[in-house]
Amino acid sequence: MIRKEIKTYLKGFIIWTLIITLLYLGVAILYPHVITDDTMKSMDELMKVFSPEILKAFNMDMASMSSYYGWFKTEGFTFLLMIIGIYASILGSNILLVEESEKTIEYLGTLPMKRSKIITSKIIVSILFILLMILIISLTNYIALLSGGDFSHKEYLLLSITPVLIALPLYSINLFISTFMHKTKKTLGISLGLVFIFYIINILSDMTEKAKFLKYFTIYTLSDVRNVISKLRINPMMVLISIAITIAFIVGTYIRYNKKELV
Repeated sequence: MIRKEIKTYLKGFIIWTLIITLLYLGVAILYPHVITDDTMKSMDELMKVFSPEILKAFNMDMASMSSYYGWFKTEGFTFLLMIIGIYASILGSNILLVEESEKTIEYLGTLPMKRSKIITSKIIVSILFILLMILIISLTNYIALLSGGDFSHKEYLLLSITPVLIALPLYSINLFISTFMHKTKKTLGISLGLVFIFYIINILSDMTEKAKFLKYFTIYTLSDVRNVISKLRINPMMVLISIAITIAFIVGTYIRYNKKELV
């Protein structure tokens, strides 16, 4: 069953990973040629136009965009968290429902196989692909940074871990939601909507003190990026919360899927 799932989702995994790695490699190669002293002066002037809250929302108050690594810690990493969140969410919303959408659940039902085994194999493959994607992208960026000048290796290592803290909860939440549906078309909009809602809430929570309480309502708070950049550490509480959310929704998936009427 695990081999079948790997075969089914390998092509999508390769396409997603290849596009993202090529995008970041392209930026890494072009960045030194695009960002010159003159363009940097123009960017510095542009930064003065934005409010401190806007700069904080994209970590621009903590890093200079004069180098590729500086861009990566600001706009680049924000984009990366969103893309990985989208991939994990789509995978979570799709991987169980695809059997019902394509009517292969009828065949699986004839096999001497418990539903729990189906869920377990799909979760193992999903988490494997999510972790592999993050690892490949991180290694590719690391190689690009090695050829581009000095950077903090410890900071980069910690930053590379943080996407896991949002990807697994997003995956598990969408996996659980999918147990209430029967068609993959219905869950696609929900999974993408959740990512963007969580992302926007996270941005808003950094833009004003009055909206700071919103950080408790978004998965993206768990990425803990600002803490990594400022203190070179990941808050253990964020790790524990991420694990707790992931486990809770996966357990909920087992309970719900075992009771679900499959069509």
